[in-house]
Amino acid sequence: MADSRQLYQEVILDHNKKPRNWGTLVQPTHRSEGLNPLCGDHIFLTLQLNDQKIEAIQFEGESCAICKASASMMTTRVKGQNVEQAQQMVAEFRDMATGKLDVDHTEHHLGRLTVFSGVRDLPTRVKCAILPWHTLQAALHSKSSVSTESGAENV
Repeated sequence: MADSRQLYQEVILDHNKKPRNWGTLVQPTHRSEGLNPLCGDHIFLTLQLNDQKIEAIQFEGESCAICKASASMMTTRVKGQNVEQAQQMVAEFRDMATGKLDVDHTEHHLGRLTVFSGVRDLPTRVKCAILPWHTLQAALHSKSSVSTESGAENV
């Protein structure tokens, strides 16, 4: 248990200090803004779809370390995937973070993102980890914005 928490902390710190895919695409085909009004996380996601494949994806904004690390790892994981695969990962990540998916005993497509499985034990941080995923889902559905307080689960 101590090893998984240490790994979680190391991953969060690394992706917070050096976020991957940070910035804004010049000509995105899709974009969305995500807001968690309870903690102040506010991110912007831009992506370039070509033939239902995520060719490029970037994010930026002001957020806590958990949100930024989740967004960084998410963008790395979904880049190159098709929309259907990305949407499957959105559902799996949300289920993992809320304790509905046991990543140790269930087949999934999250890879290294399972480092966030412990967030389910930190109820106040679950929305921080999930916000980038809701924002991705909103962008894929051409919704300009999403909030963790507006039924984002239904996006």
